[in-house]
Amino acid sequence: MVQDITIEELLKIKDIVLLDVRSEGEYEEATIPGARNLPLFNNEERAMIGTTYVQISPALAKEQGLAIAGPKLDGLYNQARQWSKGRPVVLFCWRGGMRSRSLATVLGLMGLPVYRLQGGYKAYRHLVHDYFSREFPFKVVVLRGNTGVGKTELLKWLRADGYPVIDLESLANNRGSVFGSVGLGSGPSQKTFEAALYEELRVLANFPYIIVECESKRIGRINLPTSVYEAMKMGPQILIYDSIQQRVERLIKEYTQYPYADQEIKSALGRLTKNLGHKTIAEYSALLEQGNLEEFTEGMLKYYDALYAYPNHPSNDYDDSISNEDPEKGIKELEDYLDQWSGILRRTTLSGICDTAK
Repeated sequence: MVQDITIEELLKIKDIVLLDVRSEGEYEEATIPGARNLPLFNNEERAMIGTTYVQISPALAKEQGLAIAGPKLDGLYNQARQWSKGRPVVLFCWRGGMRSRSLATVLGLMGLPVYRLQGGYKAYRHLVHDYFSREFPFKVVVLRGNTGVGKTELLKWLRADGYPVIDLESLANNRGSVFGSVGLGSGPSQKTFEAALYEELRVLANFPYIIVECESKRIGRINLPTSVYEAMKMGPQILIYDSIQQRVERLIKEYTQYPYADQEIKSALGRLTKNLGHKTIAEYSALLEQGNLEEFTEGMLKYYDALYAYPNHPSNDYDDSISNEDPEKGIKELEDYLDQWSGILRRTTLSGICDTAK
C-alpha cells in the first residue's frame, strides 16, 4: 500500500530510505540530502518523452513512457528492495507527479512499505527557500582572522567538543579565496549547498546560537543566504591570530597534501594577475617552480593580509582576541568565552520570556 505524506511529515519519520526517481541530471543538480537515485527515465529518455508531450500529445507521451519504463520495473524493484532492507522507502520526483506515483504503485504491489512525497522535490525546495527567507533563528558567533591562523582547525575542535559549529567552507567545498578549490574539485550547486546547510541547522535546532568562520557573501560558486550573512554581522566577533611562521607551515601542510596541488596553485595564481601585475605573478610562479613554498606562501600572506586587514595581534575592535600560537591554550580560551557568553545569552532569553509572560 502506498501512503502519501507531506514534507513536514517526512521530516518526522525516522529510519527510511529516500529514493529520487528523477533522471540522473536532475539528481546531480540537487536532491533531498541522503536520497539515492533510482531514475525511472534517464536524461535522454526524459527529454524524448517531454518533447513528445509538448509537440505531439500527452497521450502518446504516456504510451512512450510506459514502453520505456516497463522493461525496467524488475530491476528498479530489486534495487529498491536491496536498499530498503525492510525499511520504508519514500519516493519523490520533481513535484509528486506520474513518475513517483507509477513506481510507488509497482513497489507497493510487490510488498515494499512505500511512502510518496506530496509535491516531490519542489516541496522540499520550497521548505528550504522559505526557511532562509525568514529572519535567521540563531545568534551567530563569528571567528575572524587572516588566512592561515587556524580558524577551520578551531571549528573542528569545537565541534568535537560538542559546540554548535557550522563549517560553511566544508559545505561549499571551497576555502573562500582564489586558491579555495585547490585539491577539492568542483563545489555543489546553490540548491545543494542550501539543502545541506538547512539539514545541519535542523540538527542544531535546540541550540540558541551557532559558530562559523567569517566568510564573504560568496564562497566559491555559491552565495550565502542573505538571512545567514546578515546574522553573521550581528553576533560576537572573535579575532584569531597567529605567528607568520606557523601560518606558513599550516598552509603548506594543508595545500600540499593533494596530488597535483602545485599545478592547481599555479593555475589559480594566474587569476591574480590583474591585482598583482604580470611581473609579480612571474616571480611567484618562479618560486613555485623552484619548490620554494615558504617564500611563496609568505608572499601570498602579505597580499591577503593587506586585503583582509585583520590585526595580527590583540585588538579592542573585537569582542575577544585569541592567539592560536598554542592551539590547546587557544581552544581553551575560546571555549571559556563561548561558555560565558552562551550563559549570558540563555539568561537574557529566559528573562525576556518571563517579561513577556507577565
